[in-house]
Amino acid sequence: MRIAPLLVLAALLAGPACAQDLRDFCAQRPGKATPPCILDAGRLQIEVGLADAVFQRGGGAHEDTYALGATELRLGVSRRVELEAAWTPVVVDDTRGGGRRSGSGDASLAVLAALTDPDKMGLAVSAQAFVTLPTATHGLGAGGWTGGVRLPVSIPLDASTAVGLTPEVDVLRDAAGGGTHLAWVGVGSLSRSFGAATLGAELWGEVEDEPAGTIRRASADLTAAVVVGKALQLDAGANFGLNRSTPDLDVYVGLSRRF
Repeated sequence: MRIAPLLVLAALLAGPACAQDLRDFCAQRPGKATPPCILDAGRLQIEVGLADAVFQRGGGAHEDTYALGATELRLGVSRRVELEAAWTPVVVDDTRGGGRRSGSGDASLAVLAALTDPDKMGLAVSAQAFVTLPTATHGLGAGGWTGGVRLPVSIPLDASTAVGLTPEVDVLRDAAGGGTHLAWVGVGSLSRSFGAATLGAELWGEVEDEPAGTIRRASADLTAAVVVGKALQLDAGANFGLNRSTPDLDVYVGLSRRF
């Protein structure tokens, strides 16, 4: 399992993909907003979170979580539809007073379908359904099957600036086990391109209807990405928690590669 990130990295740095007649490069990372863009039919894209560190302080808690090599595979299967699969091979959770746990994370499967013409300029809307498989090492995942739906929306303001919206409804596992509950998620983003580089800012919020009590989370996020050539993107981001229920800081770096 530990060599999986190295194998993925080698593939990402392999020879360039032919970019003739392809849509503009579009990755689902960085950030929490989901773009509505669809991968060209027959094309594969690999998106990897090389390192992700989450720090939680507050209420006497002191918890650091690290994820390495989180990988998503995207495959265009038609002009309007792509299939997606994701898995995190290495997760380390370090809790003061609770010791350290390490292992792998959950896997997920998703389908993303364009509701507007993916080759037309202007407003773009897609629908995404996903399910999370309980493949994680005990204590490092959701604790069971979960899933949800998203409605990614992109609204261009001009040639280099766009607003993104991603409303989402999830079905999550109860913290006490034995049942499920709903969570309502919303992301609003503003991005601007400067040549090959794109900078973005997001506001993210979640209301989780946990049976033991409603949980509200929110963060303000910053993202940066640079496209190298026509098939490789390097990215980084930082998420800042806005209340006690949200991790104080989440920083990450990654890359994406189209084949």
